[in-house]
Amino acid sequence: MRLTALALGFAAISGSAQADPFEDFGTSMKYGLPLAAAVCAVDQDRFEDFAIRGAAQAVIVLGLKALFDGSDIGMRPSGEGRGFPSGHSAAAGFGAGDLASKCFDDEPALGAVAYGAAGLTAASRVHAGEHTPAQVLAGSLIGISFGAASFGFGGEGASFDIGLRF
Repeated sequence: MRLTALALGFAAISGSAQADPFEDFGTSMKYGLPLAAAVCAVDQDRFEDFAIRGAAQAVIVLGLKALFDGSDIGMRPSGEGRGFPSGHSAAAGFGAGDLASKCFDDEPALGAVAYGAAGLTAASRVHAGEHTPAQVLAGSLIGISFGAASFGFGGEGASFDIGLRF
């Protein structure tokens, strides 16, 4: 878990000095949350399942972007296409879902922090004018779904767990 926290911390502080700090945070979490989850997956000897789920999530997001390009739902607030779903939100949600359900399963507060960072990533995309709320919600749901799932490759069995207990 120490390596996971280190990777997440590094991603949080890296960013451009000239851009909007909130947008920089979102971009950092797009990479940082999946990176921290990948470090944890390697540490827990479940990287094969992690990589397959991550690739499947990316293929679905890119496929939906291509499918809805030019449609009303695919239009970004700027008028450009390929906005549905938000890839930043999907990537951050994927990392958060994996961390909360598999790496922080015994510490729900840390899972809540990961989900909070993913939520802020989604909000940063709306704030930056890159996506609509519906586009970031769709991306977040796709990412969290694939992050919280286990397909059972190289390990135990297929499962789904969001990692938060109340």
